[in-house]
Amino acid sequence: MALQVVGAGLGRTGTNSLKLALEKLLGEPCYHMLEVFQRPEHVDKWASAYDGTPPDWEQLYAGFGATVDWPSGPFWAPIAEAYPDALILLSVRDADAWWKSASSTIFQAMAKAIDADPEGPWTQMASRMLASFTPNWRDEAAAKEAFLAHYDQVRRTAPPDRLLEWQPSDGWGPICERLGLPVPDEPFPHVNTTEDFRAMLEQGEPS
Repeated sequence: MALQVVGAGLGRTGTNSLKLALEKLLGEPCYHMLEVFQRPEHVDKWASAYDGTPPDWEQLYAGFGATVDWPSGPFWAPIAEAYPDALILLSVRDADAWWKSASSTIFQAMAKAIDADPEGPWTQMASRMLASFTPNWRDEAAAKEAFLAHYDQVRRTAPPDRLLEWQPSDGWGPICERLGLPVPDEPFPHVNTTEDFRAMLEQGEPS
């Protein structure tokens, strides 16, 4: 099994919905930050990747048909190089809407984790990941600038014939067209709203 889709988008751009949709389309699991929580042995691998030593991608993604979200998104280029036939899927969102969502969900959760357990393996991974995004990720202007820079870099450097820009309102159509698959006879999944995320935090879930 090889990755058929490499997600280049960052978290809070519909990536959890994408995960469910791609699993439906491909019939294979999709790697997402949620998978890291279920695989403690991957935490150190990602920490090392953000320190400059990437993992063996084929070994890391064994059993998966796609990957989206952090921590994979910033590594989209080497992952896409390792899987030259995979679609590069760039999930997009307005920067203001993204910040409003990210600051009250993933950034809030990561800040709490870092403050509570600064030396823990998960915290070390998250700290490296966010620092690579921008050292000032808690600052709105800096985070938006880093967000836009990431998307500009993908658009400039991804092979145009492999790149698909997508937003949740696009639904199944563009993805199915590029993958040559029929559109499922069911609504596109729309999950993990800000309210959903906060409910998970209240229940003590790491995501």
